[in-house]
Amino acid sequence: MKNRIRGLRTERGMTQEDLAEIIGVSRQTINAIEKEKFDPSLPTAFRLARLFDLQIEELFSYEQG
Repeated sequence: MKNRIRGLRTERGMTQEDLAEIIGVSRQTINAIEKEKFDPSLPTAFRLARLFDLQIEELFSYEQG
């Protein structure tokens, strides 16, 4: 799933570790989500969307291929 997490995180001066700690996941999870190798669980997606003050649809996009 495509996402805007890396850009939003860096705009706010956050490291992957910072973001992971805030939303309660590992840094490796953030890395995998940013590299689009892992789709977050729905609760994690909601926490990310709330943190960045966006709707989930604004943060993630799904393209069937």
